[in-house]
Amino acid sequence: MFELDSYLQIFNLAVWGLVLLGLAVEFVRSIRLVPNQKAYVVERLGRYHKTLRAGFHAMLPFLDKVVQVLDLREETIDVPPQECFTGDEVKVEVDGVMYISVVDPVKATYGITDYRFGAMQLAQTTTRAVIGKLDLDRTFEEREMISSKVVEVLERAGQAWGIRVHRYEIKNIQPPMTVQDAMEKQVTAERNRRAIVAKAEGQRQSMINRSEGTKQELINKSEGERQRRVNEAEGKAQEIVAIAEATADSLEKIASAIEQPGGAAALELQLAERFLAELSHLARADTDVLLPLDLGRLRDILEGLQLSSGLDAAPKATDGAPTRPSAPAFEPPLP
Repeated sequence: MFELDSYLQIFNLAVWGLVLLGLAVEFVRSIRLVPNQKAYVVERLGRYHKTLRAGFHAMLPFLDKVVQVLDLREETIDVPPQECFTGDEVKVEVDGVMYISVVDPVKATYGITDYRFGAMQLAQTTTRAVIGKLDLDRTFEEREMISSKVVEVLERAGQAWGIRVHRYEIKNIQPPMTVQDAMEKQVTAERNRRAIVAKAEGQRQSMINRSEGTKQELINKSEGERQRRVNEAEGKAQEIVAIAEATADSLEKIASAIEQPGGAAALELQLAERFLAELSHLARADTDVLLPLDLGRLRDILEGLQLSSGLDAAPKATDGAPTRPSAPAFEPPLP
C-alpha cells in the first residue's frame, strides 16, 4: 500500500510538472519580438485576429496563435523553363525570373494557399499565351512587350492575393537545334550581304568623290585660266592707254618745243645725232651698211628722208636778216 501511494505521488508530481512546463512554454510563446520587414498573422480561437508588425507584442496564451510569418521584402522567384509554341508553330523553351513582394499579409495568407506557386504558374501560362501570338523572329525582339504583359496579368491577380509584382524578365528563349542552325546560316548570309553592299557603296562613293575632285580641279583650272586672260587683257589695255597718253603728251611737248625760238633747229640737230648714232651702231654690228657717197651732204640726205626742216627754202627777211625757220614738215616718230 505504501508503495502504491509513493507511485501516485510521483505520478502527480510529474503531471503537474508537465502542466507547469506547458504553461511556461505557452506564456513564453505568447510574447513575440517581430523584426523589421516581417509580419505575423495572429488567429484567436481559429479566426483572424490581427497582424503583428515590427516591435514587441504580447498575446493571450492558449487563445492567440501565429499562423503565418511573412517576409515583406522584395523576393526573387525563378520561373522554370517551359515549352511554348510560337505563332509559326516553332517549339521554344522559355524561362524567366520574377520579382514580387507582399503588400497585404492578410490576403497573402487567406487569399491563396501559396502565392509564390500561384504567381509562378500564372506567369508561365501568360508567357505561353503571349508567345503563341508571335512569330519566332519577333519573340526575340518583343521581350519587353512579353514581360510587360505578364506583369499586367500578375498585377490584376496580385490585388486579390495581397502581392505586388515589380518586374518579370525573360532569361532565355531556346529554339530547337535545327532552328538554331538555320538562324545562324540566315545571320551569316545577311552579314555577307551587308558586307557586299557596304563594299559596293564604298566603291561607288569613292568613284563619286574622285569624279567630284576631278570636276572641281578642272573648274579651278578653267577659272584660273579665265582670270589670267582677263588680267592679261586688262594689263594690255592699261598698257595701250598708258602708251597713248604718253605719246600724246610727248607730241604736245614736241609741238610746244618747235614753236619756241630755235626749237626747229634743235629738233633737226637731235634727229641728225640719232641718225648718226644708228649708223655707228650698224657699223659695229656684223652687217653690210650702204652709206651715201658724200657724208658732207648730210642736209640733203636728211631732206631725202624728210628729216630736214627746210632751212634752204626759208624766206629771207626784208631787212636782209634771215628769219626763224618754220616748223619741220614731217611727223616725228612715236617714242
